[in-house]
Amino acid sequence: MFGSRRLLSAALIAITTSVVVLSAAPVTIKLATLAPVNTTWHKALLDMGETWNKTTEGRVKLQVYAGGTQGDEASTLRMMRPGVETLQAGLYTSGGLALIDDAFNVMGMPFFFETDEEELAVQTKLTPVLEQRLNAKGFHLLNWGTGGWVQIFSKKPLKTLDDVKGSKLYTSKGDDKMVQWYTRNAFHPVALLPTEIPAQLKLSTGLIDTAPYPPYIALTLQVFRDAKYMLDARLAPLVGATIISNETWKKISPEDQAKVTTAALAMEARARAEGPKQDADSVTAMKARGLEVIVPDAKAAADFRSASAKLVASMRGDMVPADIYDMAVAARDAYRKTKGK
Repeated sequence: MFGSRRLLSAALIAITTSVVVLSAAPVTIKLATLAPVNTTWHKALLDMGETWNKTTEGRVKLQVYAGGTQGDEASTLRMMRPGVETLQAGLYTSGGLALIDDAFNVMGMPFFFETDEEELAVQTKLTPVLEQRLNAKGFHLLNWGTGGWVQIFSKKPLKTLDDVKGSKLYTSKGDDKMVQWYTRNAFHPVALLPTEIPAQLKLSTGLIDTAPYPPYIALTLQVFRDAKYMLDARLAPLVGATIISNETWKKISPEDQAKVTTAALAMEARARAEGPKQDADSVTAMKARGLEVIVPDAKAAADFRSASAKLVASMRGDMVPADIYDMAVAARDAYRKTKGK
């Protein structure tokens, strides 16, 4: 009997030890993003990964695949699905996130925001709801990301909203609802992969002659050399987020989850702080190399403002769920009231 107890005790110790070893096994997170290699966002992701590795003592590691090397956002999302899981995380634009849940379209509505502060007010208000919707689809929100304001780069001068509508405007391939929305509102969208934009702009008979970009990306990809005009219309802030699959998140201990989250939020703050200067410096650099910035005159600016309300309203219940849209409008307008608008 005594010998049996000793054997049982030894077995329990062995099992317990194996469980401890298993729970301490490193979690390697493979993350994909369209952010070009060596951009500030790519570097911020690498820095975040280094912080994860250091603060968790190697229990959480990050591998970053930048520049769309793993495919477009629709493809990489499929690679994160249960049963596939060749990727565990991604830094996505709001359009990519909308492929998971169309509520995320709310952060990319054209002409909806006027300032970074408005966008932040809406983001803060909607985050709990968007987190819940994302979690229900199998994903955990790590942080938000901002990439400056999207401007309109074109091969010929565009000065009015009608000019923009008459252009061959790039739209993200795979986002059929957005293509349909643009078409219904008298634009001429052309659906392409993001990686196809620079080559098409180089061609005299390219499929597109206009593409929306934050200035920093336009500079990084050198698209301004072919699309030599920038309409200063501040179409929308480029908003995105870093997400991780729930299955992978559960493999990380609560203690390490807290450390991972802290580093992710530090990356979020860094991106928001760097954005305005990054945009301004990029425009200055491109102007020195021949970019012509077109500032709408008073009439064109008024036309943009009056048309924007109708354009945005047409997204309610179609591109953006009605309840999410209404929450966003309420949060934005509440912020504007604090500024006397």
